[in-house]
Amino acid sequence: MPVMKGLLAPQNTFLDTIATRFDGTHSNFILANAQVSKGFPIVYCSDGFCELTGFSRAEVMQKSCACKFLYGPETSETIILSIEDALEERKEFKDEIMFYKKTAVLFWCLLDIVPIKNEKGDVVLFLASFKDITDTKAKTIQEDKKEGQYRRRGRVKTGSPFSSARLRSSTVLYHISGHLHSREKSKIKLNKNVFGDPPALPEYKVADAKKSKFILLHYSTFKAGWDWLILLATFYVAVTVPYNVCFIGDDDDLTRSTTVSDIAVEILFIIDIVFNFRTTYVSKSGQVIFDARQICIHYLTTWFIIDLVAALPFDLLYAFKVSVVSVVHLLKTVRLLRLLRLLQKMDRYSQHSTVVLTLLMSMFALLAHWMACIWYIIGKMEMEANAYNWDIGWLHELGKRLESPYFALEGVNGTGSGPSIRSVYVASLYFTLSSLTSVGFGNVSANTDTEKIFSICVMLIGALMHALVFGNVTAIIQRMYSRWSQYHTRTKDLKDFIRVHHLPQSLKQRMLEYFQTTWSVNNGIDCNELLKDFPDELRSDITMHLNKEILELSLFASASRGCLRSLSLHIKTSFCAPGEYLLRQGDALQAIFFVCSGSMEVLKDGMVLAILGKGDLIGANLSLDDRVIKTNADVKALTYCDLQCVNLKGLYEVLDLYPEYSHHFIQDIQQDLTYNLREGHETHVSTIIMCENERDGLVRGKRRATRVELGG
Repeated sequence: MPVMKGLLAPQNTFLDTIATRFDGTHSNFILANAQVSKGFPIVYCSDGFCELTGFSRAEVMQKSCACKFLYGPETSETIILSIEDALEERKEFKDEIMFYKKTAVLFWCLLDIVPIKNEKGDVVLFLASFKDITDTKAKTIQEDKKEGQYRRRGRVKTGSPFSSARLRSSTVLYHISGHLHSREKSKIKLNKNVFGDPPALPEYKVADAKKSKFILLHYSTFKAGWDWLILLATFYVAVTVPYNVCFIGDDDDLTRSTTVSDIAVEILFIIDIVFNFRTTYVSKSGQVIFDARQICIHYLTTWFIIDLVAALPFDLLYAFKVSVVSVVHLLKTVRLLRLLRLLQKMDRYSQHSTVVLTLLMSMFALLAHWMACIWYIIGKMEMEANAYNWDIGWLHELGKRLESPYFALEGVNGTGSGPSIRSVYVASLYFTLSSLTSVGFGNVSANTDTEKIFSICVMLIGALMHALVFGNVTAIIQRMYSRWSQYHTRTKDLKDFIRVHHLPQSLKQRMLEYFQTTWSVNNGIDCNELLKDFPDELRSDITMHLNKEILELSLFASASRGCLRSLSLHIKTSFCAPGEYLLRQGDALQAIFFVCSGSMEVLKDGMVLAILGKGDLIGANLSLDDRVIKTNADVKALTYCDLQCVNLKGLYEVLDLYPEYSHHFIQDIQQDLTYNLREGHETHVSTIIMCENERDGLVRGKRRATRVELGG
């Protein structure tokens, strides 16, 4: 399988921009369709707006942008007319107004409405921001009373905190659309670009994911090549550090010969730390993280300590003529911790059988190298401990055979004493490899008790290596690449299908991208095929756990556990890529969809009717008599979307089995649907909005007539 790159397809970043611009206390906003003149229906509302007003998202969606459901007896008629005029003329509106929550509780609100244009310059959406200023307004009223008293005493009125709060609110809102406001001397200064054009309102369009030019992609060609270079440097450390500790020791001349390469490796490790602070990673949700702060925190909490210890520049001590050779070599053994990084990247390195075999053989040779170092240290320490009348160790036997014996009084490996370091190392490696792969040949053998104990350990380790590595290479490769083989087989079948049927290039690209993305998400595992052999009882428990997010909706609160278990068997997981259509206008609705992640838009004749996000329910009101439902709009994915689908055929079967629940379900689904796709439903909504407009117009007319009569 390819390395997971994360979700990087073009995405609609409009909602993300709004969410990140607003702070935690000012995230109450709605979006409305500016292309539908009859009421300008709401297409999206934030969670903060629902919490502020007490209405659920399903109750707010498709209502008028003027928010007439928030009006009450104390709402100013003048401001209501101003709002309607601003909407009709597609212009900005800013004022404070008295609204009523769902519980009939009055609150003061700072309302800002901004028209949003598309790439062609047409106003397509309204962005309305709501800020609860009840507390501030109450303080302002009290201060006004005090100011009135002060004025009578000759005092001058100062600026109120409400004005500053309103200024801060407008600054936040208009920063989204590129405005920088300053209300000094009653002027609004606009931030113009270098050509002097007026600032563009936020555009509702699909934008590519952006990153800093100083951020490295974790799957880029450069990063892959750099990782291989670091892998080679890690193996260099794993070979040279034990060799220098055991064979070189305090031999300053031999040590200084590798100083340049050691310092080069240290520099590579230090540079790698710098790169890791600027390299993207894939989060648990599958998104590529580009934010530098998040990258730093992630690296500091994972591999930073190990990388830092491995990169400590011990070899710089030679530059200061410090004679602590053996101590330095012992300190450098901590660099072997860098091998732990190899385990982290085994998934990447294990994608090709050649790499797997190379790594296995390299690890086996590395183990033999470490054993050879230990084998030499055992012989050396025994000779040092028994300097007089000692000639039975393997080093003595090797010296006699090579006609370069050790002299008892001149110490170990002194001038003219014993074989060369090269010959000793080759003999040690020969012994450990022959012991690991077989039982040895006897020309280099263990003579003392310590050497025999070590030989026994080496042979046991060799048997374990045979069992774990060589004996299972075929099984490992087969298990590792069975899924990979299946992936290539499916890809080849798909390409053959495209070639045989002469599909166009655009359709071919969509098919391949969808297949590769879904494979990366589910690794080619078909849950339905996997669970079909399980008993119904166990399968119901598994599906209830997998689909608990949708089953926890209030829509299913009155269902019995048996009903939920039956219903869970008809819930499937679906996936939609950016730009793909989930439904087309006029299609027969086959399922009710629950958005688990991502965002979608509902379109009709190119107009945005609704923007859907996580937790939204898409479908239609059901009827036990009329079970054929035609959709009234298109549903298109803006980002990668995970969906859970309740199959309508299976749903009707469950409702027939549980008639006591079916009545509640048919009633509740009308309130829980974020957008109703039933054909003809939009006419019903438009009629309601028109009736509300006519009723409000009559009420305003009566109020004007009453004011005229009173004035007369």
